[in-house]
Amino acid sequence: MSEGDEVVRGNSASSEFESLHEIVRKAHQVLPKEKWDSLVGGAETETTLKRNRLAIDSVAFKPRVLRNVSSIDLSVEYFGRTLRLPVFLAPTGPLNLFDSGAGSAAASAAHAFDVGHMLSSGCTPLETVAEAAPSALRIAQLYVRGDDTFVNEYVGRALACGCAAICLTVDSAVLARRDRDIANRYRIAGLAKSPGQAHQASLDWRTVKLIKNNYDIPLVLKGIATVEDARIAVDHGVDWIYVSNHGGRQLDHGRGTLDALPEIIDAIAGQSKVMVDGGFCRGSDILKALATGADLVGLGRMQCYALAAGGEAAIVRMLELIEDEMLRSMALLGVSAVGALDRSYLHQAVSVTVPSALSAFPLIDLSQES
Repeated sequence: MSEGDEVVRGNSASSEFESLHEIVRKAHQVLPKEKWDSLVGGAETETTLKRNRLAIDSVAFKPRVLRNVSSIDLSVEYFGRTLRLPVFLAPTGPLNLFDSGAGSAAASAAHAFDVGHMLSSGCTPLETVAEAAPSALRIAQLYVRGDDTFVNEYVGRALACGCAAICLTVDSAVLARRDRDIANRYRIAGLAKSPGQAHQASLDWRTVKLIKNNYDIPLVLKGIATVEDARIAVDHGVDWIYVSNHGGRQLDHGRGTLDALPEIIDAIAGQSKVMVDGGFCRGSDILKALATGADLVGLGRMQCYALAAGGEAAIVRMLELIEDEMLRSMALLGVSAVGALDRSYLHQAVSVTVPSALSAFPLIDLSQES
């Protein structure tokens, strides 16, 4: 791949968006202030959100040279599928805030690009998304809003809709105070406190056992942030550990996920697969997580920026640009396949950026945006 080679494949959004910066800028231009603030904001002081980016930006690359990188393979195989990239669209509840197509548009984009899509139970109904994207790799995320009957019914629906796995979110016993939303007097439908929230607060390992003992479907636990909980999850036969802090939108003053990731991976020693999200926006970000040992990387806010900027076509374009960045970084690292990435390509370093939800996009100056 020589300098200047074009890697990305075009779609209907290609002519409008030539960089990820442009997608994010367009989202800022079209979203009302309260929706934009809710998207880029976090809990309370937003310390966890900033630490997600700080953890990523504090890792430097150690490239190797004189290696044949004329052909680079980014594909992986999980859930019985070959995925074009080791990424998935992370579960984001109120996708309808950014585009009327919501979960259906996101799942269709994921299918068009051959990556996975995880649907929040606070988003479009499972059945609607299954009808819109029947062949997509779909994973059903669950917030528990009822008793065992509620859980059983949801898992049954997911199975009937052909979902590849169930993801149980475990870091949301209560909803955090999100000061940007409070300042804007913004209340997102479906996220306000309801009687069903008490069931999430009482969630414990018994529900994990219920799903594992009664259903033949891979189980993902989303919100694992410590070695201790990762080991308990492995003991319960959990198939995928999902390292996440809800994008910094739940517990404030937590660690960045890339800081927590290495010790969790080392502790479970391959007994479960590992997903991670939390501030990953660029192709190089994703490579850092993969080199650390993650199997799949979730894109949350990036999915929302793209959905707001141009719906399904813009999500596909976002994935094209992510792929292009990954290919170029892989070539410059001297690595020809995802499976060859490891920690020998990484080095702890001092970050040179001020962390924020947008620190991955230095060309964007929102003070100059209309």
